[in-house]
Amino acid sequence: MNLALPFPHFRIPFFRPAELRVDVDPSKERGESLESIYERIRTAGGPLHGLPTFGLPDSHFKVHVRESDGEIYAYVEDMQRRCLAGCTVFSRLVEVSRRADRRLRSPHSRYLAQYQRRGIATAVYDWALASGICLMSGARQSPGAHALWRRLARRHESGFVELRNKQLTYLGREIAAEDLDRLETRMFLLPEKWPLPLFRAAVGMRDAVGDGVAAAS
Repeated sequence: MNLALPFPHFRIPFFRPAELRVDVDPSKERGESLESIYERIRTAGGPLHGLPTFGLPDSHFKVHVRESDGEIYAYVEDMQRRCLAGCTVFSRLVEVSRRADRRLRSPHSRYLAQYQRRGIATAVYDWALASGICLMSGARQSPGAHALWRRLARRHESGFVELRNKQLTYLGREIAAEDLDRLETRMFLLPEKWPLPLFRAAVGMRDAVGDGVAAAS
């Protein structure tokens, strides 16, 4: 089923892997193990049992979705092997303003090695965007996450912002490599229902030149 959540192209031909701010290793498990989460999903009467689900293009996989305190957890089940392939968490960003927090989520994925590079995370991100969730990257990305954002940006509106003192400043659809490498630079991806002018107005995004806040046209 297509789960609708209650939430309201990224063109960088000059990218080179050496320029990425990479210090994330998705192979290192953080938090609760996938095996433990899967056991809780399968335990009748538990808090993770009976979650809403949706299917992926590969029918071997099913995604269980949980929302908690505004964050979205997408657990991807391999129904043939009866295990979790991994999960994606669409987290709130504590470093943005309350206004932006109502619209933005930052995805972080953890998938077992044998399930990587199979389009699973891409399908989960596509689902989130189709559900109306606006995405913004974290300060750092793994090489795999970076490649995923590049692919998604080919078919979704995207751009760059500077995040400083909880204020978002619009940098444009393309930026110089030296600007990309700064920790304050973030990428965003937008659902079809959020055209760029409307999104900028909704999150109070300023222009790079001058002090004006972008308004919807």
